[in-house]
Amino acid sequence: FTVEVERSLRVLDGAIALFCAVGGVEPQSETVWRQADKYKVPRIAFVNKMDRTGADFYNAVDMMRNRLGANAIPVSLPIGEGDMFTGVIDLISMKARMYHDETFGATFEDKEIPKDLLPLANKHRTIMLEAVSDVNDTLLEKYLEGKEITEEEITEVLRKATIQLNIIPVFCGSSFKNKGVQKLLDAVVDFLPSPYDTEALVGHHINEKDEVVREISPKEKFTALAFKIMTDPYVGKLTFMRVYSGTMDAGSYIYNSISGKRERVGRILQMHANSRQDLERSTAGDIIAVVGLKYTKTGDTLCTENDPLILDK
Repeated sequence: FTVEVERSLRVLDGAIALFCAVGGVEPQSETVWRQADKYKVPRIAFVNKMDRTGADFYNAVDMMRNRLGANAIPVSLPIGEGDMFTGVIDLISMKARMYHDETFGATFEDKEIPKDLLPLANKHRTIMLEAVSDVNDTLLEKYLEGKEITEEEITEVLRKATIQLNIIPVFCGSSFKNKGVQKLLDAVVDFLPSPYDTEALVGHHINEKDEVVREISPKEKFTALAFKIMTDPYVGKLTFMRVYSGTMDAGSYIYNSISGKRERVGRILQMHANSRQDLERSTAGDIIAVVGLKYTKTGDTLCTENDPLILDK
């Protein structure tokens, strides 16, 4: 199955690496981590299952550093472990988020950090600030002079360091109990790159070695890569693709530069796990599924017919 993973990683801008608080870094995690390194995918890590007996957040972080060689820096800490897991400490805002069990984690309140956990929180905040300061000299000066560093400054530098693959921010929680998941979703927005933060697309013309660079922009000519084919019982053959540049409308024609055939885009679907939503148009940066393509295989490039381009398969 690893080639499937590799194709999917190739089209991602960022990823959440999921680790078990009990098992830590497992053999398969190492394989996928190396694949993500190969495609230079920025990552944030989430240590899940903090509510299980035997959960050990700090052990999982140590394993990330030792086995994966990752510069894993905790940005949130657990309050309690196993059955005693009640919330998380945010090291950027230095607040504790306590979850209400009766609402299944849907409601929570942000409080002051419990006194017994304050020394630990301060220690890990210092580690985080030192890691962030390594990346940014201005912050380093502020930090050494003991000046106050704002949440916005930390987030901005942490985002830059994550995108440059210098730091892996680590979060924790229990997805089954909805604890810590909200922070993780916020972190996706705060730290992982938008399609426009990524490098321009490099391809080449058919039968030529010349490199063609296309900016990641809706104003450019249309270019997309088909990375997965799937059969859906309701809509038939689905072609998953990543749109890198330009726009594509439902009902329009696109060109497959590998097979040399024109394809008609029947429907464009935005996939949400097991539900789907019809789109009229997709634009640069989207990952979508298309219905109606007859000749497209995994790894094919789809583009405009008047200026066909080929991306690495």
